Amino acid sequence: MDAKDYRTEAVLFFSKAANSKYKSLMFRRFTRASEAIRYAVEELAPKALASCSLEVDEQHFFGREIRPLYDSADYPLRRRHIKPPAHRA
Repeated sequence: MDAKDYRTEAVLFFSKAANSKYKSLMFRRFTRASEAIRYAVEELAPKALASCSLEVDEQHFFGREIRPLYDSADYPLRRRHIKPPAHRA
């Protein structure tokens, strides 16, 4: 994703019920991809982020592909300080 794509409309698909046996898929439309990415990283639980999907101008980003978009130098919004997920060896 390049810098102009962060200003493109986006749709985020996710499930907030991470521990429920009945997981309903939700979606939310955002005016800008940068806002959808911020919502996914800053507001969703790590398990929800891992299983969500972002669609931006017919490009699809799944789970772990979303966090690097947030960490990118091209990301235009101010970031909330969030501890990155721990890597397991």
